[in-house]
Amino acid sequence: MGLFHSSYSENPVSDVSSADVINCSVSKLSLTVIMPSFVIDQPLPVMESKESDQWSSEICDCTDDMADCCFGFWCCPCHACIHTREYGQCLCLPLLDIFGIIPHVTMSMRVSMCHRYGIKGTICNDCVNATCCNCCVWCQMSRERKSHNIPIVLVSARK
Repeated sequence: MGLFHSSYSENPVSDVSSADVINCSVSKLSLTVIMPSFVIDQPLPVMESKESDQWSSEICDCTDDMADCCFGFWCCPCHACIHTREYGQCLCLPLLDIFGIIPHVTMSMRVSMCHRYGIKGTICNDCVNATCCNCCVWCQMSRERKSHNIPIVLVSARK
Protein backbone atom coordinates (compact mmCIF):
# COMPACT_ATOMS: atom_id res chain seq x y z
CA MET A 1 0.00 0.00 0.00
CA GLY A 2 1.18 3.49 -0.66
CA LEU A 3 1.36 6.62 1.47
CA PHE A 4 -0.77 9.47 0.14
CA HIS A 5 0.02 13.13 0.53
CA SER A 6 -2.25 15.83 -0.80
CA SER A 7 -1.95 19.58 -0.65
CA TYR A 8 -3.11 22.73 -2.44
CA SER A 9 0.43 23.85 -3.16
CA GLU A 10 2.29 23.36 -6.41
CA ASN A 11 5.25 21.60 -4.71
CA PRO A 12 5.09 17.82 -4.22
CA VAL A 13 6.78 16.10 -1.32
CA SER A 14 10.48 16.79 -1.75
CA ASP A 15 12.23 14.81 0.96
CA VAL A 16 11.21 11.27 -0.04
CA SER A 17 14.03 8.75 -0.17
CA SER A 18 14.17 5.12 -1.38
CA ALA A 19 10.67 5.20 -2.83
CA ASP A 20 9.08 5.83 -6.19
CA VAL A 21 7.02 9.02 -6.31
CA ILE A 22 4.11 9.52 -8.66
CA ASN A 23 2.72 13.05 -9.00
CA CYS A 24 -0.77 13.77 -10.23
CA SER A 25 -2.04 17.34 -10.55
CA VAL A 26 -5.66 18.25 -11.05
CA SER A 27 -6.09 22.04 -11.44
CA LYS A 28 -4.64 23.41 -8.16
CA LEU A 29 -4.89 20.15 -6.19
CA SER A 30 -1.62 18.21 -6.07
CA LEU A 31 -1.69 14.54 -5.11
CA THR A 32 1.52 12.66 -4.48
CA VAL A 33 1.50 8.88 -4.18
CA ILE A 34 4.56 7.33 -2.56
CA MET A 35 5.02 3.71 -3.58
CA PRO A 36 7.54 1.75 -1.52
CA SER A 37 10.00 -0.40 -3.46
CA PHE A 38 9.52 -4.11 -2.89
CA VAL A 39 12.17 -6.75 -3.36
CA ILE A 40 10.91 -10.31 -3.47
CA ASP A 41 13.45 -13.11 -3.23
CA GLN A 42 12.46 -16.71 -3.79
CA PRO A 43 13.86 -19.10 -1.18
CA LEU A 44 16.65 -21.25 -2.55
CA PRO A 45 16.44 -25.04 -2.27
CA VAL A 46 18.36 -26.49 0.63
CA MET A 47 20.68 -29.29 -0.32
CA GLU A 48 22.11 -31.57 2.30
CA SER A 49 25.80 -32.20 2.01
CA LYS A 50 26.91 -35.79 2.25
CA GLU A 51 29.92 -37.92 1.42
CA SER A 52 28.60 -39.50 -1.78
CA ASP A 53 26.71 -38.31 -4.83
CA GLN A 54 25.24 -41.79 -5.41
CA TRP A 55 22.10 -43.53 -4.18
CA SER A 56 22.53 -44.91 -0.67
CA SER A 57 21.26 -48.30 -1.90
CA GLU A 58 21.07 -50.02 -5.27
CA ILE A 59 17.87 -50.54 -7.21
CA CYS A 60 17.59 -54.22 -6.16
CA ASP A 61 18.67 -53.89 -2.50
CA CYS A 62 15.21 -54.81 -1.27
CA THR A 63 16.59 -56.91 1.57
CA ASP A 64 17.72 -53.71 3.31
CA ASP A 65 14.09 -53.02 4.26
CA MET A 66 12.13 -56.22 3.73
CA ALA A 67 8.78 -54.94 5.04
CA ASP A 68 8.90 -51.92 2.72
CA CYS A 69 9.96 -54.13 -0.21
CA CYS A 70 7.06 -56.56 0.34
CA PHE A 71 4.60 -53.67 0.58
CA GLY A 72 6.02 -52.16 -2.61
CA PHE A 73 5.87 -55.48 -4.46
CA TRP A 74 2.37 -56.58 -3.41
CA CYS A 75 0.71 -53.16 -3.54
CA CYS A 76 2.93 -50.79 -5.52
CA PRO A 77 0.24 -48.09 -6.13
CA CYS A 78 -0.51 -47.81 -2.37
CA HIS A 79 3.22 -47.84 -1.55
CA ALA A 80 3.95 -45.14 -4.13
CA CYS A 81 1.06 -42.93 -2.95
CA ILE A 82 2.09 -43.14 0.71
CA HIS A 83 5.75 -42.36 0.00
CA THR A 84 4.82 -39.54 -2.36
CA ARG A 85 2.80 -37.93 0.44
CA GLU A 86 5.68 -38.42 2.90
CA TYR A 87 8.00 -36.76 0.37
CA GLY A 88 5.73 -33.70 0.43
CA GLN A 89 3.76 -34.13 -2.80
CA CYS A 90 0.13 -34.90 -3.63
CA LEU A 91 -1.04 -38.27 -2.33
CA CYS A 92 -2.63 -39.45 -5.61
CA LEU A 93 0.12 -38.24 -7.94
CA PRO A 94 1.53 -41.74 -8.69
CA LEU A 95 -1.88 -42.89 -9.91
CA LEU A 96 -1.29 -40.79 -13.04
CA ASP A 97 1.39 -43.30 -14.11
CA ILE A 98 -1.38 -45.76 -15.02
CA PHE A 99 -2.20 -43.75 -18.15
CA GLY A 100 1.22 -43.86 -19.81
CA ILE A 101 3.73 -46.36 -21.12
CA ILE A 102 6.64 -44.53 -19.49
CA PRO A 103 5.82 -43.68 -15.87
CA HIS A 104 6.27 -39.90 -15.93
CA VAL A 105 5.41 -39.31 -12.27
CA THR A 106 7.86 -41.96 -11.09
CA MET A 107 10.59 -40.40 -13.21
CA SER A 108 9.70 -36.90 -11.98
CA MET A 109 9.82 -37.97 -8.35
CA ARG A 110 13.15 -39.70 -8.96
CA VAL A 111 14.62 -36.59 -10.63
CA SER A 112 13.27 -34.42 -7.78
CA MET A 113 14.87 -36.70 -5.21
CA CYS A 114 18.19 -36.67 -7.11
CA HIS A 115 18.09 -32.88 -7.18
CA ARG A 116 17.15 -32.55 -3.50
CA TYR A 117 19.80 -34.98 -2.23
CA GLY A 118 22.56 -34.18 -4.75
CA ILE A 119 22.53 -37.60 -6.43
CA LYS A 120 24.18 -37.85 -9.84
CA GLY A 121 22.46 -39.84 -12.56
CA THR A 122 21.06 -39.79 -16.06
CA ILE A 123 17.54 -39.40 -17.38
CA CYS A 124 18.11 -42.47 -19.57
CA ASN A 125 18.96 -44.62 -16.55
CA ASP A 126 15.95 -43.26 -14.63
CA CYS A 127 13.68 -43.97 -17.62
CA VAL A 128 14.87 -47.58 -17.98
CA ASN A 129 14.58 -48.26 -14.24
CA ALA A 130 11.15 -46.64 -13.91
CA THR A 131 9.79 -48.48 -16.96
CA CYS A 132 11.24 -51.94 -16.30
CA CYS A 133 11.15 -52.14 -12.50
CA ASN A 134 8.71 -49.56 -11.16
CA CYS A 135 8.18 -51.12 -7.72
CA CYS A 136 11.96 -51.44 -7.20
CA VAL A 137 12.38 -47.74 -8.04
CA TRP A 138 9.75 -46.76 -5.46
CA CYS A 139 11.41 -48.98 -2.84
CA GLN A 140 14.81 -47.40 -3.61
CA MET A 141 13.34 -43.90 -3.29
CA SER A 142 11.71 -44.89 -0.01
CA ARG A 143 15.05 -46.14 1.38
CA GLU A 144 16.79 -42.98 0.19
CA ARG A 145 14.22 -40.71 1.83
CA LYS A 146 14.48 -42.68 5.08
CA SER A 147 18.30 -42.51 5.00
CA HIS A 148 18.21 -38.72 4.78
CA ASN A 149 15.30 -38.33 7.19
CA ILE A 150 14.89 -34.63 6.39
CA PRO A 151 11.64 -33.16 7.66
CA ILE A 152 9.60 -31.29 5.08
CA VAL A 153 9.18 -27.62 6.03
CA LEU A 154 7.01 -25.26 4.02
CA VAL A 155 8.32 -21.70 4.11
CA SER A 156 6.00 -18.77 3.54
CA ALA A 157 7.39 -15.85 1.57
CA ARG A 158 5.07 -13.37 3.24
CA LYS A 159 6.44 -11.07 5.89
